[in-house]
Amino acid sequence: GYFQAIELVKDKETKETFNHEEAEELLRGFLSGELYRRGLICRTDDRGDPVIQLSPPLIAGEEQFEEIEAVLRPVLSEAWERVESWSSLSRA
Repeated sequence: GYFQAIELVKDKETKETFNHEEAEELLRGFLSGELYRRGLICRTDDRGDPVIQLSPPLIAGEEQFEEIEAVLRPVLSEAWERVESWSSLSRA
């Protein structure tokens, strides 16, 4: 099948990554369960940089990739809102 990974970073320009506690909260505390609840079976991993791993079958086509994107985009947006709230809390 296909194999793709989305690397998660705090800052796209500097590629600053999450510390262990942040990665744990982001991946296991939110993303893994929320993606599954919304129907996307994938794997989150933080053994290196935090990533979401996707492996749809080779027979997946445009319709399936649109479905994956329709789940991923809003969940990643919600995850980013959480990350931004951590930043505002640490500045307070």
